[in-house]
Amino acid sequence: MSGADPYARLAGVYDEIVVDPCYGRWAAFMHELWAADATGVRTVLDVCCGTGLMASELIALGYRVAGVDASEAMLARARRLLGPDAVLVRETLPDLTIDAVFDAAVSTFDGLNYLTLTGLRATLVALGDRLRPDGWLVFDVHTDAMMEFTMANPVVEGEADGQRFAITSVVDARARTCDSRIEVTRNSDGDAFTEHHRQHFFTDGQIRGALAVAGFEVVAVTDEYAHEPVDGSTLRATWTARRG
Repeated sequence: MSGADPYARLAGVYDEIVVDPCYGRWAAFMHELWAADATGVRTVLDVCCGTGLMASELIALGYRVAGVDASEAMLARARRLLGPDAVLVRETLPDLTIDAVFDAAVSTFDGLNYLTLTGLRATLVALGDRLRPDGWLVFDVHTDAMMEFTMANPVVEGEADGQRFAITSVVDARARTCDSRIEVTRNSDGDAFTEHHRQHFFTDGQIRGALAVAGFEVVAVTDEYAHEPVDGSTLRATWTARRG
């Protein structure tokens, strides 16, 4: 993840028009998962933490959370949400210079889909170095069903919090990439901006291989932060792994 900040303007309206109110449910799933750890999970690294919504939910459950993200604009909004004492560091994956060892690491809302396969492999290795033995890694990624859904629905339009938005996506199924153009217009004065984002779709085998090389053992692959296994209709798969 490099180059210009793809969230420079989107950060200001991200929570209102992009994110659905899912983080409480997702945090509860992790809390239940980690409750079975005899060693205990107290510290969590939130990778691609964005505006801090997941960190906020985990902090409310009693965890000590540090967040890293490549976007300074997103981190600025996270600081406003979490307060001046929050540990929030600008990091561009796969680089992870944060100097700490955590009980668990999470990456939510398809943050890792912004990486190439090479970047994913290197990022998982870096995360393994930041986790204690038997530490947890929980992350979600888009599935082939999501790739097919996006191809069938290339334009998504809507309005929220006084903003009109249109997301136009072009999927290259052979390259397993998705290029999206996000256009946002403020109703009150017509102020508008456009941002471009690229994501990658990974196969099950690619993810399992990258986890194995990084020293992780897969615990489960389930439908979006639930206990049901993935199936052909799953759009967002949740991967749970532990450092070997």
